[in-house]
Amino acid sequence: MDELDPEDPPHSEDNQQRTLVLNASYEPMMVVNWRRAIVLIWLEKGEALAHYDRHIVTVASHYPMPAVVRLHRQVPRRKLGVRFSRANVYARDRSTCQYCGVDFPPARLTYDHVVPRSRGGKTSWTNIVTCCVECNRAKGNRTPEQANMRLLRPPAIPTWLPVVGRSLVSREPPEAWKPFLWNTA
Repeated sequence: MDELDPEDPPHSEDNQQRTLVLNASYEPMMVVNWRRAIVLIWLEKGEALAHYDRHIVTVASHYPMPAVVRLHRQVPRRKLGVRFSRANVYARDRSTCQYCGVDFPPARLTYDHVVPRSRGGKTSWTNIVTCCVECNRAKGNRTPEQANMRLLRPPAIPTWLPVVGRSLVSREPPEAWKPFLWNTA
């Protein structure tokens, strides 16, 4: 088991350990360094839900390094609205084709205009759905009714999106975080 001294120099590789912070509702909020996570726990503002296989060593004790911390109180999110983007459409639809219902990795997905652009359809939250390439080809330049295809859910403007694992860090999230992130593929 690795030990970590809190007095390590700032450029120490061990200081790169990050902690996922969850709201009281278990919604991922942000990533902080391990020192900030320890402060949240010591001030009783949060609780550790998962730990790394490392310990923080003090003169008096050893503390497991927190990997995931949940806040005790709900912190309101800023109401900025969700920006329209391909990644956010995929997140809203949970990377599932809205015609055949199959989950796909993002590389095998596209998005579909429910009302085709050639028929006056706009590129907006209420006219775009996640779609696999095969269903997109089958639907073609028609409405779902004309193509005899049924939408699983009508497109809607999301009021929020859970944090997508890849947006938290540039590399693969730590194993300890995965149970708390719904989209780490």
